[in-house]
Amino acid sequence: MKDKMIKNAAGRLIPEKINGEPIVPFMGIGKYKPQGRKFGPLISSVTDFPSDGDKTVPSLKEALIKAGLRDGITISTHHHFRNGDLVANMIFDIAHELGIKNLRWFPSASFPCHAHLIPYLEDGTIHHIEGSMNGPLGRFASEGKMKGVGVLRSHGGRYQAIQDGEVKIDITVIAAPTADAFGNATGDRGATACGLLGFALADSQFAEKVIVVTDNLVPFPCYPWQIQGNNVDYVVEMEKIGIPEQIVSGTTQITKSPDRLLIAELTAKFCETVGIIKDGFSFQAGAGGTALSIGIFFKQIMQEKNIKARYIRAGSNKYAVQMLEEGLTDFILDGQTFDLEGVRSMRENEGHINTSPFTSYNYHGKGNFASMTDVVILGATEVDLNFNGNVVTHSDGYLLHGIGGWQNCLFSKCTILPIPLFRDRIPVIVDEVTTLCGPGELIDVIVTERGIAINPLRKDLLKKVKGSGLHIKTIQELKEEAERICGKPQKPEFADNIIAAIKWVDGTVIDVVRQVK
Repeated sequence: MKDKMIKNAAGRLIPEKINGEPIVPFMGIGKYKPQGRKFGPLISSVTDFPSDGDKTVPSLKEALIKAGLRDGITISTHHHFRNGDLVANMIFDIAHELGIKNLRWFPSASFPCHAHLIPYLEDGTIHHIEGSMNGPLGRFASEGKMKGVGVLRSHGGRYQAIQDGEVKIDITVIAAPTADAFGNATGDRGATACGLLGFALADSQFAEKVIVVTDNLVPFPCYPWQIQGNNVDYVVEMEKIGIPEQIVSGTTQITKSPDRLLIAELTAKFCETVGIIKDGFSFQAGAGGTALSIGIFFKQIMQEKNIKARYIRAGSNKYAVQMLEEGLTDFILDGQTFDLEGVRSMRENEGHINTSPFTSYNYHGKGNFASMTDVVILGATEVDLNFNGNVVTHSDGYLLHGIGGWQNCLFSKCTILPIPLFRDRIPVIVDEVTTLCGPGELIDVIVTERGIAINPLRKDLLKKVKGSGLHIKTIQELKEEAERICGKPQKPEFADNIIAAIKWVDGTVIDVVRQVK
């Protein structure tokens, strides 16, 4: 029997249940208030662990068996190695070998390297994925091949789901570039250093069983530790846990595209014009070519005006590190390390601080860093006439990206999307986004190579740009211009089958993704 469909506050039809579990529909920004207390794992006793602190076991297989690997449980992993992760694939190789079925995989994100797991999705070793699906796994789900329904959450939403008990992790496996036999672990040193391990923090705190795997086992204490050994059950030493060169996100070079450089320059000029770039301001930008270019233009303005930022909220890269080391910012508050210069800086610079989704993004907490940040620069696959944003599906309807911290960042004081007017001759601004990931009331400015659109809700920004010479247009005008150049795109066709749910930052369901016909 098909689940009953209901309409949420965004006007999207969603099922009452996902994977047999009842859901809470999106109620609007700030309308859903959580009740009760945080989830807690079982109480442990020191008498169950070696008094000498040595929790090592000979192999990952033995650790998984000791941790209670069995049918139908939830296994989590983190993605700090990004496309260089070696551990997640090993876990499910072992599960397959042991004949385990119907596992829920709960990664903080998956990458093309995890296409290795597609046969295990086909044979039922893995029932479904609850985590960002980048590339082949997203395509696999879009074609209706996954047995269960995928669930996509923001980075902060993932922490919220664990903390609130919405997702109960049976076993987490944390790949740590350096660890001791007690389980203290860090990611910023060792031959496979990948930076911080913040995405694994909630898993280490709330999972029933915690396994740390490392290829650099050091004498106690491993310090500074990012994962506390008091939360760890087993430690496994193996030959290699990841390929650190593959943590690079997309490009770590500024764009050479004239259009993208123009978008970056216009974004920086806008921020200068409206007074965002001032002494003590804070900003966050991504690691793609356009976002990096915006950071370069910010840097030029700051140097010319002798301005210093208080902090950069980051996925860190060499450009943010240069600004820190040149004295242009007091701190990098790092949520994810995007290149090896970021890893080095985290080790060497006191002002380069590793953070977690709890401090940065968790919506069910007593505040977070995102809302304190003056401006955030984000991307999008689509934006519609109501400024709603999509970051997970493409114009052809395929689910190819995760949410990351995108939703969480929308709560900054000014959210700017610097996007091309069209990609591959397909307009980016549409009547209605294919998949709703972020409500338009939180998206303030769209910057394109052919003009800037300001959300009518931001009357303060509209007032500040009057007479500035910036090419200000309505979003309707930008959409019409794109369609004059490219024509109106044909909408993708979908089957009725729901293949994934999109969670909002508070754990409610804001939209669903359907199978591509």
